[in-house]
Amino acid sequence: MMPETSGNRTVALVGVSRAGNRTVDRVIQATRAAAEAATDFAWLSSGDSVLLKVACNSGNSYPATTDPSSVRGMVALLKERGAGRVVVADMSGVEHLRFGRDATTGSTEMLMRKNGLYTAALDSGAEIHAFEEAGWDSFYEERPLSGRSWPNSLLMPNILKRIDHIVLMPRCSRHALLGSTLGLKSAVGWWRFDSRLDYHQGAASLFEKTAEGNTVPSLLNKQRLVISSATKVQVTYGPDVGYVTHPDTGLVIASESVLAHDMVSLSWLFENRALVPAGKLASLSDPYQSQLSADLGNRVLCKWLGGGTGLGAQQLVRHDFHNVWQDRVLYRAMQIEGGVPRIDLEVVNSLVTSELVAGLRKYWA
Repeated sequence: MMPETSGNRTVALVGVSRAGNRTVDRVIQATRAAAEAATDFAWLSSGDSVLLKVACNSGNSYPATTDPSSVRGMVALLKERGAGRVVVADMSGVEHLRFGRDATTGSTEMLMRKNGLYTAALDSGAEIHAFEEAGWDSFYEERPLSGRSWPNSLLMPNILKRIDHIVLMPRCSRHALLGSTLGLKSAVGWWRFDSRLDYHQGAASLFEKTAEGNTVPSLLNKQRLVISSATKVQVTYGPDVGYVTHPDTGLVIASESVLAHDMVSLSWLFENRALVPAGKLASLSDPYQSQLSADLGNRVLCKWLGGGTGLGAQQLVRHDFHNVWQDRVLYRAMQIEGGVPRIDLEVVNSLVTSELVAGLRKYWA
């Protein structure tokens, strides 16, 4: 039986009005406010290097990928607080990038150019780093500290050895195979493609491996903040396409705890799915609703990752979840952390109303 609580975790919420179509400056200011409410930056010393791990699985625009406006805000804030080198980095999904020992087709950098992350990073004074560009041998082995589901060590990019801190910048989205893609799921972007093949072939524990992949020492020792711009939410299909909601008040969500962040972010995904016309949630529009579609999609990914025909993969068994307790990724993360975090919501501005907070709390309280 899981312990009742693993302690208090602060999650900062900043509301962003849809009025004026949520200008870049408004999102930048909301990102800064959320970050400063979630952490005191005591971990950052003058000249330290910081890697912003974004979600760039495709060239599609936000919310299929991380919000470029939020990246602008985070880079500027880090620079003001004394950071030296700031790197915006990721490695895209196999649908758009084929990365192998002998050949690579596709490019994370080119996808960043399409979705706006490239320009946002460079205009703000950051560097771009696509993990595949350093080559197949530019990864090192690291074993998850809580990794009973993983058959092998994970292959992580060498740049992590040269970086002082990590800020994780996911998005809030549905996912065709796991049901959602938030902070914990973003870990896949670190892994070399043979680790991704291990992940998808062992589909019976795909959800558990997602949580456990976040327990490699590099992430445990260096990840300081998780922050999502969720002024738009991709509420069906995912990760690359889907029905997008534009709530009147969007959110920027920030926490030092990826688990606490994801509990709130998943609740926001649920709240926004409630805004969708019923027909848009049918199986064809939202394939995670279908056991056959989810399992077939996973087998196709295995094939693309070099796993033969994909028929040798374990069956991916989807499950319904309507609150944070039913999500297998979050449940495994709670087990690893030793209990359920008690969420302390830090409401930063008046746009985050008591009604909005109550709507979120009902999914975990």
